[in-house]
Amino acid sequence: MSQETIGRGVVEALNEAPIGRFHMRVLFTAGMGFFTDAYDLFIIGVALALIKVEYHPSAFVIGLVGSTALIAALLGATIFGRIADVFGRKAVYGLEAAIMAVAAIGCALSPNLVWLIGWRFVLGIGIGGDYPVSAVIMSEYSNRKNRGRLVSMVFSMQALGLIMGPAIALVILAVGVPTDIAWRLMLGLGAVPALAVIYLRRRMPESPRYMARVQGKGEAAAEALSSYTRQQLTAGESGQGRVTRLSLRQFISTPRYLLLLVGTAGSWFMLDYTFYGNSISSPLILKALAPHASLIQDTALTLLVFSLFALPGYVMAFLAIDRIGHRRLQFLGFAGMAAAFLAIGLIPGIVKAVAPFLVLYGISYFFTEFGPNTTTFVIPSELYPVSARTTGHGISAGTGKVGAFIGTFTFPVVLSTLGLSGVMLIATSTAVLGILVTFLLPEPSGRTLEDVSSEDETLSPVAASMEAVNV
Repeated sequence: MSQETIGRGVVEALNEAPIGRFHMRVLFTAGMGFFTDAYDLFIIGVALALIKVEYHPSAFVIGLVGSTALIAALLGATIFGRIADVFGRKAVYGLEAAIMAVAAIGCALSPNLVWLIGWRFVLGIGIGGDYPVSAVIMSEYSNRKNRGRLVSMVFSMQALGLIMGPAIALVILAVGVPTDIAWRLMLGLGAVPALAVIYLRRRMPESPRYMARVQGKGEAAAEALSSYTRQQLTAGESGQGRVTRLSLRQFISTPRYLLLLVGTAGSWFMLDYTFYGNSISSPLILKALAPHASLIQDTALTLLVFSLFALPGYVMAFLAIDRIGHRRLQFLGFAGMAAAFLAIGLIPGIVKAVAPFLVLYGISYFFTEFGPNTTTFVIPSELYPVSARTTGHGISAGTGKVGAFIGTFTFPVVLSTLGLSGVMLIATSTAVLGILVTFLLPEPSGRTLEDVSSEDETLSPVAASMEAVNV
């Protein structure tokens, strides 16, 4: 039996395989990275309140400390994404977690803000690298019916990191840890979950789809999948199963993929501009809402909003995404966000009323998670061919982090200039733009990766038979 036929059998087995223990192992291994990502990115909001007390930095430096990791994530996502397509997923899996662990410790030990900014930059490279590799590994192991649920469950680990950050901060503040130690402890603890998964990631086998479709190693792919699932695979007899290799130049010059990039990267940019601006600056938002509240009270309110609204949004997203449809859920989420932001921006006096504001603010978080914050992660892992899948996802994730950088860096200035109402009206416009670019995307729910990416139809015979990938 040829390598191509065996490779095709591996792909068919993956597309129809029921959810098993090996899926759960992949989910945990990938998901813990996103727990770390969320903790590291959002804990800086609370830490900044303490850093300001110790160093009295300018508004520019505050914005730089809060957003440096996000712009660095652009580099991490695009570089690691491309490397994973050229040399394989396994070549980089675990390296990005090691970078996050080292950088978190570096942040904690920073002697001044210059060093802190430098270590936050390194941290961002690791965080960015985690996005395309973890998403695509889970996507390529998933079956067609439950792929959205499995990939979104990886991403939903972000919810735990989102909640754990303020929860740990509350404990540290409540026990009276000195300011100069408290923020360092908050940042340094981000190394713990990253260290916990390095070993698991390095032991994971290469993605069978990548081995079969890009490397042409059908037998090796079948053996790897069999050892991982502890089941003997039977290769299918139908289909071409040919090796498909796509260079970066071919990828970015193919009109179909360029249009998809506008859709996946554009919607991620719009989402992250609003989501990270609101989340990392939540202490500033709550201070504007209740000027006399203490940092502990503001942190408790942040934890309340995340727990009551964001967490249920994540859960409902992975439970319903494959039934509702991945693209349709993105539409729904952006629409819900726009409605909540518009209400906050237009209802007179709402930004002075704590309870009504928190309800609408919480609803915006619910639809963020039950919508584009989940789907912008899932959809790019489905639409691109296997030899450019992490590249496409990395470009999309990196573009999103550019939006996050802009949102986080400019949010304090916009808040002081336009007030809460003005900030929320700007957020409304970005949500509406997110709806518009989502129209460029197909619906991948229930379809195989090979079908939705149309890789055999799109690649020319020359491109499909290339023996080396050109970076």
